Amino acid sequence: MSATRNSLGIAKPPRETRVVAAMSGGVDSAVVAALLKREGYDVVGVTLQLYDAGAAAKKKGACCAGADIHDARRVAERLEIPHYVLDYESRFKRAVMDEFASAYAAGETPIPCVACNEKVKFADLLDTAKELGADALATGHYVRRVEGAAGAELHRAADAARDQSYFLFRTTREQLSYLRFPLGAMEKPQVRAIAAELELSVAAKPDSQDICFVPDGDYARVVSRLKPDAARPGEIVDWEGRVLGRHEGVIHFTIGQRKGLGLSGNEAPLFVLKLDAANARVVVGPREALRARSVALRDVNWLVAPQVSFECAVKVRSTRPPVSALVTPHESGASVELLGFEEAVAPGQACVFYDGPRVLGGGTIVRSETARAAA
Repeated sequence: MSATRNSLGIAKPPRETRVVAAMSGGVDSAVVAALLKREGYDVVGVTLQLYDAGAAAKKKGACCAGADIHDARRVAERLEIPHYVLDYESRFKRAVMDEFASAYAAGETPIPCVACNEKVKFADLLDTAKELGADALATGHYVRRVEGAAGAELHRAADAARDQSYFLFRTTREQLSYLRFPLGAMEKPQVRAIAAELELSVAAKPDSQDICFVPDGDYARVVSRLKPDAARPGEIVDWEGRVLGRHEGVIHFTIGQRKGLGLSGNEAPLFVLKLDAANARVVVGPREALRARSVALRDVNWLVAPQVSFECAVKVRSTRPPVSALVTPHESGASVELLGFEEAVAPGQACVFYDGPRVLGGGTIVRSETARAAA
């Protein structure tokens, strides 16, 4: 006869189940630790120091800097749970910050929080949790883990406005079997209400920002510091290659950008269509030229066994709603034919596949093809 499973789906009583709670210093992870403690689990709080706090520690909403470590420690003391701070600065710089700078310098628009989840939080931290004898690692992400016929599945959060599944598409099935997301079925106001009810010091703390190591939003400055040769001046050209102006480096631009081009006197507004880092060129054109019909992907992570070709919904940007598409896996990644079009699809961003609320997988965008380019 099988043992009764607890609320985390583990066949042990809560008091015999050790859970490591990843505590970033924010309200979400604090409530996760509090809920688990209230249910009687053996909770161990772990906070990662990911980068030199510096100015970021003074910025409201900065994550995993000095002030946040202090906040996480205060919550752990309030809950009367053990709390450890792990210095992951060197691996975070190597696996996240340096790769971010290299991709940006190559004309891509990378998502560092995807790399952080993949290469730090759900890799090194997960291993540390196992070394501590934990049965599970719980985080404050707004996603749901659902037990399916073939094992754990990753689903969108109940609160669509808070859903973070786009950023977790690289989570593996093996990692999902160990991870838990207690906030996946909750809405943010409910989480803050619980924090206030339990008198947690972070109840009204602002949400953290995605790019925690860019305290002032100046990506180009951070990239220049990490990769000094990245800012190479060059030409701004139109679709036909006619020179319209000069720029101080492709790191100052993103696909779809309209403002800050330093161009005037054009009949219609111009947008950044392409960043040619190899030739230090910024290609601009009309808005309709941003409409992508197909997308090529690399480094695809499959949370289900890939089929020859299948229809699903895809997201090519975290803030965009899913759109219908045909996905075809191949040896080096996958190709995605959009059944409509998406604007400003940028290399380095993610394209994530969905079947309803379920995440099927996703990959990194290599390039997109517009209707004009295909003609």
